[in-house]
Amino acid sequence: MMSVSHDELPPSYEVAMSNGCVQASTALRDDSRVDVTVQAQQLGLGNLLVARTPEHEKKKPEVSPVDVIPLNIVIQVVGSRGDVQPFIALGTQLQRKGHRVRLATHQNFEKFVQQTGLEFYPIGGNPEELMSFMVNNPGIIPKASTIASGEIGRKRQMIAEMLHGFWQSCVEPDPISMAPFVADAIIANPPSFAHVHCAQALGVPLHIIFTMPWSPTREFPHPLANIRGSNIDSSVKNYLSYSMVELLTWSGLADIVNKFRTRTLNLEELSTRTAIRLMETLEVPHTYCWSPALIKKPSDWPFYIDVCGFFFREEPFYEPPSEILQFLAKGTTPVYIGFGSIVMDDPQAMTSIIAEACNQLGIRAIVSKGWKWLFKRVAAVVHHGGAGTTAYGLLNGCPTTIVPFFGDQPFWASMVAVAGAGPPALDRKRLTALALADAISFCLTPEAHQAASRISAVMKVEDGVANAVTSFHNYLPWKDLRCDILPSEVAVWSLDHKRLKISHKAMMILTSHGKLDIRHIKLYVLDSNATGLANDRTQGTVSTSAVLINTSTRFTKGLGNFAIDPIKGASQMTSSLVNGAFVETPIALAEGLRNVPRLYGDVPEKMTPIEGWKGGMTQAGKGLYTGFAQGLSGFITKPYQEAKKDGAAGFAKGFAKGSIELFSKPGSGNFFSRAMFGLMAYPAMGIYKSLKNRKLNSTDAKIFESKIAEGDDLLGKFPPSPEEVKTVLSAFEQLS
Repeated sequence: MMSVSHDELPPSYEVAMSNGCVQASTALRDDSRVDVTVQAQQLGLGNLLVARTPEHEKKKPEVSPVDVIPLNIVIQVVGSRGDVQPFIALGTQLQRKGHRVRLATHQNFEKFVQQTGLEFYPIGGNPEELMSFMVNNPGIIPKASTIASGEIGRKRQMIAEMLHGFWQSCVEPDPISMAPFVADAIIANPPSFAHVHCAQALGVPLHIIFTMPWSPTREFPHPLANIRGSNIDSSVKNYLSYSMVELLTWSGLADIVNKFRTRTLNLEELSTRTAIRLMETLEVPHTYCWSPALIKKPSDWPFYIDVCGFFFREEPFYEPPSEILQFLAKGTTPVYIGFGSIVMDDPQAMTSIIAEACNQLGIRAIVSKGWKWLFKRVAAVVHHGGAGTTAYGLLNGCPTTIVPFFGDQPFWASMVAVAGAGPPALDRKRLTALALADAISFCLTPEAHQAASRISAVMKVEDGVANAVTSFHNYLPWKDLRCDILPSEVAVWSLDHKRLKISHKAMMILTSHGKLDIRHIKLYVLDSNATGLANDRTQGTVSTSAVLINTSTRFTKGLGNFAIDPIKGASQMTSSLVNGAFVETPIALAEGLRNVPRLYGDVPEKMTPIEGWKGGMTQAGKGLYTGFAQGLSGFITKPYQEAKKDGAAGFAKGFAKGSIELFSKPGSGNFFSRAMFGLMAYPAMGIYKSLKNRKLNSTDAKIFESKIAEGDDLLGKFPPSPEEVKTVLSAFEQLS
């Protein structure tokens, strides 16, 4: 007998709940979808639904473009190519608004994402395997045969892998460029699962965007639920279906998610009661990308939920094969029939049904895996009912027949039928040529064309992607995100004793000028009032040795000033700090000058690796001493050494070398540039190293390390200008 590990065991799916006046339970249908049965007494049913309070009647916030600052945004997506594609359109638009956008999804879509100019991060998981699993198990509860085969265990392992991949997508460098990245905000679709937990660990805003309803409403049931029960009002059944789906989903993933929270994120476990109402409790903003012309926003959805319109990418240039153009030009307008990337159980049987139905109607058809380009040139469309395919069909005014396979596809079939733009969904397992012919016949009626054209007219004036970007911006707590001193930059560090939040650049300017006590610098985490995502971990402070950083920084500056001019040293050093950057640019200058001897064949001094503030000060001081000595000795000895070789010509050559060394060598190993550049750069690096070497748990340490790397990278690319230095110092004095 084969043994099964705990991780491979399927969860218990016998779920029922009761509160005294309502009992709800689930059962598995023949097609593996979920029946939700609700039996209730009529008394007290109003208490089951979320009351419409003034809180839910808040006016939707509006953000001016000037309020927007550049953010690092990670978009987390699980699903097929059709699920990923809308988020590429969204990410491209966010990028145009100045944000850095990373799309984290399955490895299969790496080229698809990168070709659009977005950053890509692989999260593991195989979308083809997930697709096959969903086709064979279209509901929430898998078939008994699937459980027995061990497939559940493999899918659970895949989900655990993806959870870890999503966390890495928030804090790891770009896999290709190695540019550091730490998410300032997360956008996700619900099946990515890790989103709210990653947001809580980072203390950043979360925004859910999806193609089907995932928020409780009285107006229609959850797309994955089939409601039964006759003695209760339909609005109550609809509303409860969302809780039941959440409960079933959590029952299957609770151990995996809680393990992820405790071991990877150092967060507390979630109880079932907390987990299934988490998004509502936190009031996480949601944006649903379908057209209000097809489904209006439910009246009981709160202000922080938007319906923005379908997402459409700019249509790329496409040159169709000549035989397709010839086929389209001859005879009556054909019907499109295709099921995208759906894995068919019996493609031959489906092909026979399609051929017979077309013969019965005497129509022409194009059977294809998926050419949205064709939708402008066909009379009607028959497909699986994916949100994207449904949207493209309706956008082009095509009446639609849907043969759903799993997920939200039955939902879209129902919505299209309610709108009059197509027949009710066809059961793929009982599909016949006659049933398909009847459905296509309905789509070819004037009434169906009028309904589809009416929806199309509204959709063509909508800009779903732009509306979604606006929705995302509107619900971000911009005041809490921006630096108090440089408001055009995102806040990264906090000074609790002064109640200030500051950016990388502001922190380095203030620290280098001895304005900050390093002990008070901590990672800035959004208050739970801003996001609802309270981080329960205590942020650590810097090690005791870091207390000396401010004193040491002032000391090394004073040392350099004294060597130049004891009287005017302070003003001269301040001037040099104002006109230079504080990490990468000074290092580049220092290292460039350190290597000047290579120009005439000498070997420059080796640099000791910097491991902390002491290393930074040691390297700066060592360079100051050796550079000064070597610079002066070179100025004296070089002419003599060269004269011995080449006489008068050698003396001139040596004098030139010595003169260069007097000014260049101290920049690296020499007095002048070490004082003006090295003393800035190396201590600044030491400050970051000391901040990194604090005692933290593994999650906070990772965030801290990634933030430090990001700060180094940003300051290297965008060093502070003299105006920014003056602004920061002046603003800090006023705020203090």
